[in-house]
Amino acid sequence: MASTDIEVSPVPDAPTEDNRVSAAAAESTFAAEDDSERITPAIEFRDVHLAFDDRKVLDGLSFTVARGETKIILGGSGCGKSTTIKLVLGLLKPDAGQILVNGEDITHYTEAEMMRVRKNFGMVFQEGALFDSLSVYENVAYRLHEQGIPEDDVEQEVRRMLRFVNLEDAIDKMPAELSGGMRRRVGIARALVGGPTIVMFDEPTAGLDPPTARTICELAIKLRDLEDVSSIFVTHEMNNVEYLSREFAAVNDAGEVIFEQEGERLCLINTKLLMMKEGNIIFSGTDEMLKRTEDPYIKKFLRGH
Repeated sequence: MASTDIEVSPVPDAPTEDNRVSAAAAESTFAAEDDSERITPAIEFRDVHLAFDDRKVLDGLSFTVARGETKIILGGSGCGKSTTIKLVLGLLKPDAGQILVNGEDITHYTEAEMMRVRKNFGMVFQEGALFDSLSVYENVAYRLHEQGIPEDDVEQEVRRMLRFVNLEDAIDKMPAELSGGMRRRVGIARALVGGPTIVMFDEPTAGLDPPTARTICELAIKLRDLEDVSSIFVTHEMNNVEYLSREFAAVNDAGEVIFEQEGERLCLINTKLLMMKEGNIIFSGTDEMLKRTEDPYIKKFLRGH
């Protein structure tokens, strides 16, 4: 993990046992890495415009998502959040501006060219979007089967992904046997097959109870902090913002994944927020900055959540 993703400050007092474990865990997660390629953003929008007939959807949208960064996009219905994801995936084309993925200008790519680029992506939909006639194993394995991967390798990868989302025991179940939260987690496992470097989350916790929504956010945090995955996380739920921007994942001496709150010792700098309104960015920064804003629209949005 690159040192630019997190800042570690010395612990001011004499280290307690808890501090020593915590520091070791943080070191395992945020080890320094000399990688000049990290300078190139994973995703970059440059003055992107898009209109549907007479309705302007995006009006000069510009932002970047750094390597290993989570960019949380907030905003009301119809502000352009999900449209942004469709543009990155090449499902829509902008009227003007540029869209770059890992430094590659994909703005005018054909569908055949986008198929190659999409191999870098995982996509987590709002409803999980599972094939109801396929088992959990077959859903997660779908992309690998399409690629003609040998079955022994497919099973190994599917089990690895289901372990990541804590659902290996459900490998033989059908989607109808799963709760809503389990379906989302299977959807995440399927999105992660093949080791994508960029993952798109489009309202992944919509309609879920708070404990299940937290589980989905913890998976996104693990991807960010333990797998160095870049992501766009579209949401309108402020609980998600709290989880993603205040907690980090680390591995302790026992090899267990633990979640810690940022504080004096650690300050998360690999998670930023954008708020959109009518196709424009009206806020870009940290969650602390968002809560201090005096913008009337943003204050009303926050009060409503």
